[in-house]
Amino acid sequence: MNDNSLISVIVGLIAGVVCLAIGAVAMFLFLKYKTKKEKEKEKQDADDLISSAKEKASDIVSNAEDKAKSLLQNAEDKASNILENARNEERNVAEEREAVEQELKTKKADMLSLENKLNQRETAFDQRDLALLERERNLEQKENQVSQKMSEVDRKMQSVTDKEKVADEKLNSILGELEKVSQMTVGDARNEIFRRVESQMSQEIALYQKNKEEEMKEKAEEKAKEILSLAISKYSQEVTTERTVSTISLPTDDMKGRIIGREGRNIRTLEQMLGVDILIDDTPEVISISCFDPIRRETARLALEYLIKDGRIQPGRIEELAEKAKQEVQKSIHEAGINAAFKLGLPRINKDLLDYVGRLKYRTSYTQNALDHSLQVAYLSGIMAAELGLDQNLAKRAGLLHDIGKAADFELDGSHVEIGSRLAKKYGEPDEVINAIESHHGDTEAKYIYSYLVQAADTLSAARPGARNETLENYIKRIEQLENICKEFDGIQTAYAMQSGREVRVMVVPEKVDDLASYRLAREIREKIENEMTYPGQIKVSVVREVRAVEVAK
Repeated sequence: MNDNSLISVIVGLIAGVVCLAIGAVAMFLFLKYKTKKEKEKEKQDADDLISSAKEKASDIVSNAEDKAKSLLQNAEDKASNILENARNEERNVAEEREAVEQELKTKKADMLSLENKLNQRETAFDQRDLALLERERNLEQKENQVSQKMSEVDRKMQSVTDKEKVADEKLNSILGELEKVSQMTVGDARNEIFRRVESQMSQEIALYQKNKEEEMKEKAEEKAKEILSLAISKYSQEVTTERTVSTISLPTDDMKGRIIGREGRNIRTLEQMLGVDILIDDTPEVISISCFDPIRRETARLALEYLIKDGRIQPGRIEELAEKAKQEVQKSIHEAGINAAFKLGLPRINKDLLDYVGRLKYRTSYTQNALDHSLQVAYLSGIMAAELGLDQNLAKRAGLLHDIGKAADFELDGSHVEIGSRLAKKYGEPDEVINAIESHHGDTEAKYIYSYLVQAADTLSAARPGARNETLENYIKRIEQLENICKEFDGIQTAYAMQSGREVRVMVVPEKVDDLASYRLAREIREKIENEMTYPGQIKVSVVREVRAVEVAK
């Protein structure tokens, strides 16, 4: 709001006050003509009106003054803001002008610098032009000199050619005279010289080869020892051996009586079904399972554990849980083969062949676990192959499968080398693996370096202190021979060696062997054992004939 509007407001207020005053005076004059009471009353009313008018006039004046002050203050604030904005704009304009001036100065400096650089480059180009012109003049001079020298060389070459012609004529005349004197042509003389040189050089080459061969043999032997030592140092494994006895903990000693059963029928069924010898003695809360065959021993251990947990120990339940234990062992065999290939990082091995690898878990060789032995051979072969820069996976594969025949030597004819070779060929293994299997005992010539690595690794694994025990291996072979002799007779269902080979139990097919024939069969087995085997003490032959009549009620 400007000053004119403020003045207009003040004038209006003053005019209102004047009007009120005039009205009050008129009212006073009017009251003079009234009666006294009326005059007094009207006077009082006039006084009240005048007092009220004065108060209103005072309020109006006060409000007008407040509004005037407020308007003045607002006007002053707006004027101050306008001045401040104007000053800020002025400062911004000044700063922008200074920035523009500074930028112009910088650009001018840059322009001057560019001009100086351009001048320097022009100067450098001029100098280069002068240098190039000087070089051209020098090259022209050199070309002239070279042309002169070439002319001199041509003249000299011509003179040399003439001299060569003269020398050839003299050489031909000398050769003609030599041919006449030696009675040999030039070709014959050359051949004679070559023959003598060849004879002398062949002797020197043979001597050189002999020296090198001896040197290489010494180096090869040292290198082989170094690689073997490195392989042994890199491979660290505990020495473990297999035993023929497993123990099972019982919750109470009362369980022993339940396992034996009434008149021994439970323990008899267990021994017949599982082919093991169950030893129950005075040892508290422990029974022992004795068998040379680790698979049968493991199956019996699982079956007994299932029976102890189940609590229903009777012949029917024993047969059911024995079958379940056999399935669990077969599953464990499959998983062992897969884990062995996984540990070695070997892909694409036939799953049926991996089952044979898993069987090695329950096979021993001189008390050394066959699967652990195969893994050791694979690791050592891989380490040596890596040191020689060969295929590490192929060496590990050959090492793992070198004793695969031991997983089936009880069901197929032939040595474990022959059986392993047939299995490897059947499942499409590489020639290097097959040759390593065939040659790891020296039965076949080694054709590949992998075969030599497997031989060395096999020797390292078997020769470790405590790895093998020959006495136990011979004992196991004697037990296997005892069972095989019994199985050769007709009508035999199965045969189990018991009591560490002091007893053999033969189960016959009831339909083929009657009671009288059982006695005759026991006598024939006894005679054959006496004639073909060498054993300490005596062996008891027990022929078991059992008839079962089974019907299913529906």
